Amino acid sequence: MTSPHKVFGPESNDLVLQLRKAGIDQVILAGMSADLCVESHLRELLEQGFEVVPVTDATAAAKLPGFDGYEAAFVNFRLTASDVWSTGEAAAVMRARR
Repeated sequence: MTSPHKVFGPESNDLVLQLRKAGIDQVILAGMSADLCVESHLRELLEQGFEVVPVTDATAAAKLPGFDGYEAAFVNFRLTASDVWSTGEAAAVMRARR
């Protein structure tokens, strides 16, 4: 859908343009690096005016001694995201909006 990104967030590609062209104003995020890519996309998309919801059980992060990337990201998700859903909640919302 978009050109590749060169940094953690969508600032260097055309994701925001493509979403706006498609009339999309709500984004559901999931991915393998909660504390990097997912959180960076969440923050930039929120700044651009989108409603953004991360799906926590479809998101992961590195865990090292003394550092839990998922836990760090989850705290920030709760503080910044429009809402935070599980996979079941996301599926239910998508089914209801068909």
